[in-house]
Amino acid sequence: MIEAAAGRLIDGYSIEITGKDIAALREAAPGIAPGTAVSVTFLATDTLDQRMAAAALVRELGFEPMPHLSARRIASSAELEAMVSRAASEAGAQRMFLVAGDPPVPAGPFGDTMALLKSGLFERNGIRTIGIAGHPEGHAVMDRTAVWQALKDKDAEIAARGMATLIVTQFGFDAAPFLTWLDELRGHGIDAPVRIGVPGPAGIKTLLRFAAHCGVGASASVMAKYGLSIGKLFGSAGPDRLIEALSDGLRPAHGDVRLHFYPFGGVGKTMTWINDYLAATDAARRR
Repeated sequence: MIEAAAGRLIDGYSIEITGKDIAALREAAPGIAPGTAVSVTFLATDTLDQRMAAAALVRELGFEPMPHLSARRIASSAELEAMVSRAASEAGAQRMFLVAGDPPVPAGPFGDTMALLKSGLFERNGIRTIGIAGHPEGHAVMDRTAVWQALKDKDAEIAARGMATLIVTQFGFDAAPFLTWLDELRGHGIDAPVRIGVPGPAGIKTLLRFAAHCGVGASASVMAKYGLSIGKLFGSAGPDRLIEALSDGLRPAHGDVRLHFYPFGGVGKTMTWINDYLAATDAARRR
């Protein structure tokens, strides 16, 4: 049964696109709520011009752009300055999302998110909110103690520079790790708003491919909770069960929690699912 509370969790959602998704974003735009935060990922295969064009379109369409930066892929301080200043001037960006990135060896002087923050470029260019990553299912190269310390350090550095922190998590298929992580997050004294990463509707093979790439748990038992069978690789699924389980488990002590959609099956398909789900939950509220 669809719960009205699940609809409230989706209210204020954010969504992610790549620099190549301009046409898809234009097509889906009428179904996206005005002011929605739209992240523009930092893919190695996208050029800076592609990312900036996508971010500028997000602003033009009436949404809030949140360009990503990948520290270890940035070759120089001049390149970082160009990225931040162009995001601010061309897209009116007031928020950016920072990650260390996958390369084991940095292309330039920035080895991690903290190095980007300490450049001072964000506050100087009018950035008000810095997004950082949350890892409810653990980090590929850091133990839990180090992960929590890094998160606290980044949150403190962002605040010291007069900006706000927003935490966006990896996507997942099981509500339990998210809820446990939220308990720990608030227990560590971090009260920043959180956006829980959930997959948009997609084919089973696509979901499993992204899970393997991102180190997300996708065992047979976890996927069964999500409503999928690993033994049946045809068909697709949306995050209905995951969202309802999250909604059931959230408590006031968890603070400001919303959803961030990763549109693995396409931006249009994800927006159709969101709007259909919101319409159904709105009807449930009125009953």
